[in-house]
Amino acid sequence: MIVGVPKEIMPQEGRVAAIPETVKQMVGAGLTVLVESGAGKGCFIADKAYKAAGAEIVRDVRQLWERSDVVLKVKEPLRHAKYGCFEDELLGEGKTLITFLHPANSLATVKRLRDRKITGLSMDCILRTPEGWPMDALSSMSIVAGYRAVIQAASLLPQMLCGAVSGGGATKAAKVLVIGAGMVGLQAIASAKGLGAEVFAVDIRSEARQRAESAGAKVVGFNAPRGLAEEKGAAKVLPEEILVEERQQLAAVVPEMDVIIPSILILGEHAPVLITREMVETMKAGSVIIDVAIDQGGNCELTERGKIVRHKGVTMAGIMNLPGQVPVHSSQLYARNICNLLLDTYHNGKLDLERPVAKAATVTHGGAVVHEGTLSAMKLLGDKEPPSGH
Repeated sequence: MIVGVPKEIMPQEGRVAAIPETVKQMVGAGLTVLVESGAGKGCFIADKAYKAAGAEIVRDVRQLWERSDVVLKVKEPLRHAKYGCFEDELLGEGKTLITFLHPANSLATVKRLRDRKITGLSMDCILRTPEGWPMDALSSMSIVAGYRAVIQAASLLPQMLCGAVSGGGATKAAKVLVIGAGMVGLQAIASAKGLGAEVFAVDIRSEARQRAESAGAKVVGFNAPRGLAEEKGAAKVLPEEILVEERQQLAAVVPEMDVIIPSILILGEHAPVLITREMVETMKAGSVIIDVAIDQGGNCELTERGKIVRHKGVTMAGIMNLPGQVPVHSSQLYARNICNLLLDTYHNGKLDLERPVAKAATVTHGGAVVHEGTLSAMKLLGDKEPPSGH
């Protein structure tokens, strides 16, 4: 079986789906690995390092896509300027693509894969179970995103995160609210605390609230009934009455905050809107929202994908690939996750999609959409692509 690793073409995306360490593992398992020349440039991995690990370096990316049985990527397929088509259209019918598809928010991509009978596995649909942990790229990238979200907030905030005392008097520490105490949230709490901010956290899961407290955050909000908000370690779609209550709780604390980092993601589905236009308009001028959930639509009603926008003095950042801004560590973690998934799924010369983790991550197969969350999104939107930012 031939595995291809193309260079990512998303602007400012420096990550890569394989590193020399994982190339060695794949070659050792009997796979042939093709790597596009320059694929590792964004994270400072030279072609010669891939070649030494056993990869074949391919200069023509079209040839790489055409020869590969399985293509490993980081981001969803984009339109390739050189060839005038989407990347996945370079892949042979019936072949396999493994990447972050964000399927419920990328229905046009899902439909292309379906129509060409391409098997699409999405790394943001990996099960949050002990079995899925070695392949859980969303958790790996969430740690990086939590760190980077705080750095991004500090760069946009017109004040320091920490308090300070000088001959000119004292300044107060900024107040940072982290919504969601999962992997993103806990790292954001730790990073904001490390920079001297006063940190608050909201999570409706009792265990997550305890973790946030242990990390040094002041916990606000309420507890949802056990089992309502989480299943197998992942957030669930909440009933509308719970979302309404959560928004009401948030509305009481949002006006006091200088920075808000919402990070509520639901595997393979739209992120819930927790911060409304009305709530944004109660915030202080100069305050900042870093919407980590933007890849799945965002937790803030006014955030726009890939943009930094301002509304009545409040800055909202919808940077889509926060982990891509830390490409060295992100690539190391992601490459190991996707390699673990591939090797767990690869048996007797082919992919076994009945393996539990692979089965849950499969979005399209055999000309059909097989992922429940994606099917729900298609039904909700009438099989149309969701509008940008929602």
